Amino acid sequence: MKAVNLGVLFLVELGALAGASYWGFTRHVATPLTWLLGLAAPALLIALWALFGARKAPYKTRGLARVGFEALWFGAGVLALVAAGDTGGAVLLGALVVVSKSLAAVWKQ
Repeated sequence: MKAVNLGVLFLVELGALAGASYWGFTRHVATPLTWLLGLAAPALLIALWALFGARKAPYKTRGLARVGFEALWFGAGVLALVAAGDTGGAVLLGALVVVSKSLAAVWKQ
């Protein structure tokens, strides 16, 4: 069960990135700007994760700072889905994040 949760954690990370990308590609702006937003939004989340969330991050967060960082990071993916008009996807992603991160905390993953 713990291994399954690690897989779900990875999938919700991808879901947050996909939500950010979906938001960018669904903006009603000129096509070049749509491409820029669709690629830059997940790139920004990737850069933030590399700096603060990854196992070998140069500015690794711990404790409450980690909880806050992850809440903002995953929240950005959920809010991006809401902003793109996909409230069902946002609710699903948010619920998966809460359940999976809660299990990870209990199981010290």
